[in-house]
Amino acid sequence: MQVKELEEIMEQHTERLIRLAFYYVKDLQEAEDIVQDVFIKFYDNQQKYEERGELKAYLSRLVMNKSKDYLRSWTYRKIQVQQKIFAKQTISRRDMLVQHDEQTLIENAIFSLPLKQREVLSYFYFEDMPIGEIAKLLSIPDSTVKTRLRRGRELLKPKLQHIEWEVLLHE
Repeated sequence: MQVKELEEIMEQHTERLIRLAFYYVKDLQEAEDIVQDVFIKFYDNQQKYEERGELKAYLSRLVMNKSKDYLRSWTYRKIQVQQKIFAKQTISRRDMLVQHDEQTLIENAIFSLPLKQREVLSYFYFEDMPIGEIAKLLSIPDSTVKTRLRRGRELLKPKLQHIEWEVLLHE
């Protein structure tokens, strides 16, 4: 693979992969670092990738695994402790500016969900992936994806009662 081909792949997939990593780690800068690491790993190990038209799924799997590794890391745990200590002392500017913004409220509600429900909801609603593709990506049965979607929606309803979110109103 030449550099030009890699640039085209990066241009085509970077935004989606950053969004995917962000839904896992809840930190834009870390999500960007994860995607950068994935592209470096992809370039260095390109001989291991077999071109079968599944590049999107392959890169998504790499991002998903790298994000989960980060969530298990000591660095992440250290950051979580620091944020808990300093969260009480400061109110972020972003929270003040967009506190009542519907998108922010929905994202926060989704971020408060357990990882299993959060990842399935983000793939289904934000990535527009069908249930079968999510199941294949996560290596779980379709019925498990459906159960996690249902459970995620149930957990979101009380958090979003005051928001008219079409998906939740028609369940």
